[in-house]
Amino acid sequence: MYPGTVDKPNGKLRLQYECNPFAFITEVAGGKATDGKRAILDIKPEELHQRTPFFIGSKNMMEELEGYLG
Repeated sequence: MYPGTVDKPNGKLRLQYECNPFAFITEVAGGKATDGKRAILDIKPEELHQRTPFFIGSKNMMEELEGYLG
């Protein structure tokens, strides 16, 4: 879990070369990766060093998290 903060609302991890590789491996293994609103692998990059909040884990953990995030 690496959420956005007050100082860094877009998170600190880079979408293309930090979040996407972990998200791909996790989803192939049956887990789930999200930014809190949508799947990480569904985010279309708009810039090279784009950052995003990052939540990753089992499907059950991520479904519970989505319940908390609303």
